[in-house]
Amino acid sequence: MCAIHQPNLFPRLSTLAKLYAADRWIVLDDVQFARRDYQHRARLASLREPRARQWLSLSTHLPRGRPTLILEARLAEPHRCRRRVAELVRQHYGCSHHWHAVQEVLDPVLERFGTTDHTADITEASSLALLSSLGWRGEVLRSSALPARDGRSQRLADLAAATGSTVCLCGTGGMRYLEVEAFTEHRITVVPFRTPVVAPVWQFAREVSALWALASIGPSSLAEALRSVASAQQGAAEPHASGQLL
Repeated sequence: MCAIHQPNLFPRLSTLAKLYAADRWIVLDDVQFARRDYQHRARLASLREPRARQWLSLSTHLPRGRPTLILEARLAEPHRCRRRVAELVRQHYGCSHHWHAVQEVLDPVLERFGTTDHTADITEASSLALLSSLGWRGEVLRSSALPARDGRSQRLADLAAATGSTVCLCGTGGMRYLEVEAFTEHRITVVPFRTPVVAPVWQFAREVSALWALASIGPSSLAEALRSVASAQQGAAEPHASGQLL
C-alpha cells in the first residue's frame, strides 16, 4: 500500500496519518512548487488554544521562478530558517509535558540544515522524524527517481505501479480530480483516505501541524490513534485487493 504526497514541513495530522497507514511513501518531489501550499510551511497551533495559530515558514528561493520543481527549491536564508524553526517550535510546545518527544522530532530536522540548502530535504526530514517517532518503519522513495508518464492521474498511477504497489491511498483533495481509469490499467486499487472526526485529537487534523497533537497527547497515545486509522484503512482495502477500484 502506497501514499503519494509532496514533502510538507511538519505535516498536518491528516497527511501524517495517510503516510503512516501506507507501507511506502512516494515523495512527490518533481512537481511544481506551490507557495500557497504546505511544501515550505506549517501552521503551528497554540497548545492551550488550538484556534490560535501561527505560520512557520522556510524562506524559499525558486531558481526558475514559478515553474520551479519542489526538488529545485532552495532555502533563501538557511541559518535564519533554522533559528526560526527552533524558536517557534519551542515557543509553542516547550511547556508541554511531552516536550521531550517534540524535541526528538525537532533535533534531526535542525541537524539537516547543516547538510543541505534544499527546502525539500528539510521538509521531508520533518515528516520522517514525525513518522519514525511514532513507530512507522515503511519505505521511502522519490518520484524523481521513478519512471512515469505525463498526465496528472497517469503519472500517479505509474509511480504506484513502479513501486509494486497494489493499493494507493488517496486523500479527499486528490479524489476530486483523480481519474481511476489510469490505475485500472495497472490493476491498482484506489482507496479514499479518511480520518476520524469524533476524537478531539482529530478535530484540527486538516488545519494544523501534527506537532500540536504530539505535544498534546504524547507519542504513545498518538501512535495508538494512528494505528487505529491505519487498521481501518487496511480493512477497507482488503475486499478490493484483487484490483477492483473503489
